[in-house]
Amino acid sequence: MRILITGGAGFVGSHLSERLLNAGHEVVVADNYFTGSKANIAHLMDNPYFEAMRHDVSFPLYVEVDAIYNMASPASPVHYQHDPVQTTKTNVLGAINMLGLAKRLDIPILQASTSEVYGDPEVHPQTEDYWGKVNPIGPRACYDEAKRVAETLFFDYHRQHGLDIRVARIFNTYGPRMAADDGRVVSNFIVQALRGEPLTIYGDGSQTRSFCFVDDLVTGLIGLMENSAGETGPMNIGNPGEFTMLELASQVLELTGSSSPIEHRELPADDPKQRQPDISLAQSTMGWAPTVALREGLEKTIAYFAGVVEAERAR
Repeated sequence: MRILITGGAGFVGSHLSERLLNAGHEVVVADNYFTGSKANIAHLMDNPYFEAMRHDVSFPLYVEVDAIYNMASPASPVHYQHDPVQTTKTNVLGAINMLGLAKRLDIPILQASTSEVYGDPEVHPQTEDYWGKVNPIGPRACYDEAKRVAETLFFDYHRQHGLDIRVARIFNTYGPRMAADDGRVVSNFIVQALRGEPLTIYGDGSQTRSFCFVDDLVTGLIGLMENSAGETGPMNIGNPGEFTMLELASQVLELTGSSSPIEHRELPADDPKQRQPDISLAQSTMGWAPTVALREGLEKTIAYFAGVVEAERAR
């Protein structure tokens, strides 16, 4: 197949590109490099079945492909709050443009949605039938609400036009090729520990997250796209293992051998207190469950960032 990945030069998109190429597909990446990086896909450029184009999905795109993974969007608070208007445009107009392309070509399309659609949840763990608790005018709304609107558009295209859709709600994902400055907790802690800087914990550190290694996520996304049961989702794709920020910080300090202190800062507005996926749907329909434990994934991610930090010091 010839597969389009929007945001394919991003952290997750680059791993997805690599996996699909290894499976024998042709891959076309569209990315405007706002948060993606050419370095993430540099090792794929010599592959004759790989093509990269600079394109902003908030504008229409005309290509001939057999399937679409719509991954384009800044995904960390630092990046999506930097230009909230553009974040909303990327997610809403991007969804409209990619759905239009999928409709014209009559091909399946997968939307990379997010656990942020649940907001600061009152249900724990979060199941796909929970509607969420989101502040529509808060500083995170440009991402949370735009992803919710994108889901609406996907299901309206499915109902109105019979479009073959998939919607994956991605929970916190980590691994090699994360940006060192993206503000996500795993990359923050690892880079701070390797640099000997204080690990910044917002609030008292009792808030929880569930961390899914990128290889497991990619397996789940491809499984959802290729499922023959007609499962549209929304489907939670994440690791149900739940950890407090203090527990994560402790593991990072142990694995890096760092003596960095912990520094507490004020909790940001609308920051969720708990986040844990119920993955029963993924397990029952695809037989999918994550296989990489947090410690193993952290070791691989630390090895990647050790190279990044070493390169910084060499400059």
